[in-house]
Amino acid sequence: MQDRICLLIDDDEDDQYIFGLALEDADKTYKCITVSNGIDALKKLNGDPAFIPDFIFLDLNMPYMGGKQCLQEIKKIPRLSHVPIVIYTTSSYEKDINEAKQLGAAHFLIKPPDIGILSQILSVLLKNQPLSFSLNQGV
Repeated sequence: MQDRICLLIDDDEDDQYIFGLALEDADKTYKCITVSNGIDALKKLNGDPAFIPDFIFLDLNMPYMGGKQCLQEIKKIPRLSHVPIVIYTTSSYEKDINEAKQLGAAHFLIKPPDIGILSQILSVLLKNQPLSFSLNQGV
């Protein structure tokens, strides 16, 4: 079986590492590909027409291009229209949650304080099971 792909767009190396571990724990059939900012993500997505991740996880607060702008640009790529984009951030501001939803994000995931919680959330998300749009840290 071919690996499925999660693209993580996040500038924090620790968060990249933790996400990779949680993803492996949640579902070993997924491979995590990381890029450190929105500009690099768009270069990767626009530069390789065959690259279609199964999920995109996107941090809001990054250098060069913020997550909201990156989300808007990804939404302009027709071949990715079916790919769920999950905002993966430390922000819990209602304004950020509402804006992300309006821009087309599938979910808004507040980075949990525990890798075990993240693994549990990812196992639900990766099976396309329903979640509330915004997940609180206590989930």
